[in-house]
Amino acid sequence: MLALFLEAMLAMVVFIFIVWWTMFSGRKKGEPPRDDESPR
Repeated sequence: MLALFLEAMLAMVVFIFIVWWTMFSGRKKGEPPRDDESPR
């Protein structure tokens, strides 16, 4: 039972890491402005 719990926790940690990596590994200065946006 402990092995199943540890495996599930490891899968959750890997999943959270993948989501975090894809959210915050973008461009250093953010996305470039789109052509249809008016400058502020």
